[in-house]
Amino acid sequence: MKAVLPLDDAAADLATVGGKGASLARLTRAGLPVPGGFHITTEAYRAFVSAFGDGIAHAEDARRLFAEHDMPAEIAAEIRRAYEALGDDVPVAVRSSATAEDLPDMSFAGQQDTYLNIRGEALLDAVKRCWASLWNPRAIAYREQNGVPHDDVALAVVVQELVEAEAAGVMFTADPVTGARDESVINASWGLGEAVVGGQVTPDTIVVSGGAVTRSQVGDKTVMTVRTPDGTREQPVPEELRGRPVLDEAQAVELAAIGARIQALYGTPMDVEWAWGGGAFAIVQARPITGLKPQVEEWNDSLKGDYLWTGGNLGEAIPDVMTPLTWSLVRLFIREAMSASALPGFDLVGNIGGRFYMNLSVVHSIATALGMRGRLSAVEQVFGKLPPGLDVPQVPLSRWEIIKRVIPLAIGIQRRVRRNLKGIRAFLATSQRRCEELRATIAATGSGPELADLWEREIRPHLVTSCRMLEAAGRQGGATLVWTRDRLRKMMGEVDAEAMLTGVNSGGELASLGPVMGLSRLARGEITREEFARTYGHRGPHEFEVSIPRPGEDPEWIDAQLAGLRDLRADTEALLARQHQARDAAWARFAERYPRQVATMRARVQRWNTVVRDREDTRSENMRAFWVLRAFAVRAGELTGQGEDVFFLYLDELLALLRGEPSALEKVPVRRATHEQYAALPIYPALIVGHFDPVRWAADPGRRADVYDARGTGVPVSDTVKGFPGAPGIVEGIARVISGPEEGDRLKPGEILVTTLTNVGWTPMFPRAAAVVTDMGAPLSHASIVARELGIPAVVGTGNATMRLHDGDRIRVDGERGTVELLA
Repeated sequence: MKAVLPLDDAAADLATVGGKGASLARLTRAGLPVPGGFHITTEAYRAFVSAFGDGIAHAEDARRLFAEHDMPAEIAAEIRRAYEALGDDVPVAVRSSATAEDLPDMSFAGQQDTYLNIRGEALLDAVKRCWASLWNPRAIAYREQNGVPHDDVALAVVVQELVEAEAAGVMFTADPVTGARDESVINASWGLGEAVVGGQVTPDTIVVSGGAVTRSQVGDKTVMTVRTPDGTREQPVPEELRGRPVLDEAQAVELAAIGARIQALYGTPMDVEWAWGGGAFAIVQARPITGLKPQVEEWNDSLKGDYLWTGGNLGEAIPDVMTPLTWSLVRLFIREAMSASALPGFDLVGNIGGRFYMNLSVVHSIATALGMRGRLSAVEQVFGKLPPGLDVPQVPLSRWEIIKRVIPLAIGIQRRVRRNLKGIRAFLATSQRRCEELRATIAATGSGPELADLWEREIRPHLVTSCRMLEAAGRQGGATLVWTRDRLRKMMGEVDAEAMLTGVNSGGELASLGPVMGLSRLARGEITREEFARTYGHRGPHEFEVSIPRPGEDPEWIDAQLAGLRDLRADTEALLARQHQARDAAWARFAERYPRQVATMRARVQRWNTVVRDREDTRSENMRAFWVLRAFAVRAGELTGQGEDVFFLYLDELLALLRGEPSALEKVPVRRATHEQYAALPIYPALIVGHFDPVRWAADPGRRADVYDARGTGVPVSDTVKGFPGAPGIVEGIARVISGPEEGDRLKPGEILVTTLTNVGWTPMFPRAAAVVTDMGAPLSHASIVARELGIPAVVGTGNATMRLHDGDRIRVDGERGTVELLA
């Protein structure tokens, strides 16, 4: 039996010298400044308790039980020899070191005892008291709380020369509060470190990052631990030292550098106890930090400049915190489908806390430079209204520089759109079959390199084609959409104008209504589940996010939607038929009032319907292409053996992985933690101006969900709920505030749906709703188009409905005036 080991002995492992001892041995062998000393092993402990061990767990006073027994003579002799080798009557620290402490997931800090300034024969008594502390009520309770069997633990003891400490404290090599890995946080106080470790003093706090002190706070250090002839005691800090910094900047940087060496040795952030004496630092303990927040990245394009960002329109179709792979694919989508709104040198879209935003400063700056400010009302009909008093920051370019950058781009886009418009019909006719072929080919692909080649050869080209068809459909009639609606409203008023604009579905199924129409046909047995999945399975509430299964992959989704059809106020076809009657009546009134303009206006409305249907159809097929992208990602996870980790790679990293380069996988844990952090936050404001910190915003009890302006200009909070008239009609009923489509079963027939935003995945809910109210949206958004077609009153783009209305409130929705009133 070895009762004693040198401090740096290679045999000093967890089982032999406990967690603290093993750590100090490792530090010593690595050449770090650790005070000299030795270990008293767990074998010595077990030899000592062998005569009475069975009674320890039942003893009323374990300390007395240990004190009543003598230490075996040979063990006592070994300890004396090791102590004498340190020098003559050297003061030492005697520290407990259990076999279940200083572990990555459980520190057991402070559960066993430590004795300071021990000399001579007092050492043997201090060792027995350390051994006994393994059985104090605090240590027993901690083991039981963490599921550590009492029989599995033993206690070693570390004996070290006591540092003549002028100052001491604790250092964390990562911020224990925020989890920031690029900061070391130092707590420092006068005297020995026990006052800091025991929480008896408010120490100085110093933060070091990048080799420099970035911030510091001097504590009111009232108490210090000092040595006495027979141990230690607490005494008041001298008045002249209480407010004086314990460490200067150079000392703090030196200590942080030692901490960085310790972290590099262990490969994880560390909790380090240190002392300063005789002009040098000493490390007296180091353990992994437990409970540290996962390391995260910052996904925040709002830091790129003072711009106005909106979550409206496309942000409604991408409502989730995006995985990195999805963000890569969305950026490719934007580059191919929305380049018409681009300004070279500036980002048209951004990732703010994982969520999709568009840069309205770019759109407004282009309109201003081209002398088209008067046409910004068209932008409002797409992205929603800006609140009164919100000044849109412009990009920092002169008017002529903007024109010089935009005009050549616009000319090229016009040519591309004209060319692609000729191919829309053929694309729409073949897209479903082509996507099915691609998904089958992906499933049959047998290797990573083969799948990467398929991406370049077939998958990416099809995605680009679908994006450009969507661009062409969207660019073919923007002015028609805005002019026709505005003209009709002036001639006939809100109600008749909106009725006359319906009927998009009558000339062929409107894509946004496809899922609910398909569900109705499925419920009546007119199509099979397989046919529904093939035709509509790509549409859903999360259709851009490739990490989430599509409805066509999820039988439970289909079952849930079918269950929701059973208690409709009226089925979808009945709602469409009722709206058809309203449309015919409105056209009759138009004919009476403007008999000579009927043919012209019907042609314009027909053009309106064609444009809307083409936009909806191409968007639907673009989403079908995203189902192909999901199939590609899932297959990549299978072929590489990385499963869902591939969703946390960017596209270029995934392609490299498929070709055998795995280095990016080391970033997955951090990105996964980042995604989880952002996904746990509330949905961010619809409008953001300037630099925005999602985490700080979420922690603010006074946060606003409608607008955040970092300039502090203070857009007034509206006490009324008012937005765009999405679809006319007046309804009173119970508000059902729903945060996501997964809560759709909470909406009962005849209740009013109140939510932040909707997209096609919400459509199956609409026939149950008496009215729809949204924070985000505009006349050309999903909620408006579908509500109009079904004749459901809607108010969209209120900005504050979910802030002002509560679940169960009785409200009146006026879809003609765009108002929502809370009833007593």
